[in-house]
Amino acid sequence: MANEAKPCPCHIGDTADYGGLGQEVQLEHINAYVVKPAVASDKAIVVIHDIYGWQLPNTRYMADMLADNGYIEVDSVLRFLTEQCGAKHIGAVGFCWGGVATHYLALQYQQIKAAVSVYGIIRDSDDRYELKVPTLFIFGEKDEIIPLDQVSVLEAKLKEKCTADYQVKIFPGQTHGFVHRKREDMNRTDKPSILEARSDLLNWLNKYI
Repeated sequence: MANEAKPCPCHIGDTADYGGLGQEVQLEHINAYVVKPAVASDKAIVVIHDIYGWQLPNTRYMADMLADNGYIEVDSVLRFLTEQCGAKHIGAVGFCWGGVATHYLALQYQQIKAAVSVYGIIRDSDDRYELKVPTLFIFGEKDEIIPLDQVSVLEAKLKEKCTADYQVKIFPGQTHGFVHRKREDMNRTDKPSILEARSDLLNWLNKYI
């Protein structure tokens, strides 16, 4: 349902010069990035990256931000989180393509206690709206990949079919990728929206996990 005229939207934005605070691990056949908070925690967040993958500095920055707020973070399987990280309360956050995957987790996995889909491409089908867990959807008003009419359809169908808590929030003037692919000091106009969206993301997770 996304705008097919721009098939690879995630090139938008600025790539951060950032190394990361966590470590790379091999989980069976999966490579992943894991970062833990300074204080022991039984909470964890699965971060699902965009098309650029888990090695993108911006994605690592967002993972480190979550860990700094008390969450173990790893973009890998739930079993690793529960068995090796000791996680008892798990949430999911995804960006762009990862937002689609996060939406899917919110529909299928009740082990996930809360989800945040950040400019996740909208796939319209009848089985996409009966969320099992509280889910926050973040969009940019000027996102050429996800037009506002698609967001309106999402809101209307969630209102009709969804019994779990949810929120759809649109940030005025913002484009695809604004939350994690722009530096905070890149543009004074963008910075308040970037910080507000990140705060909303954390507040949603803290509320339900």
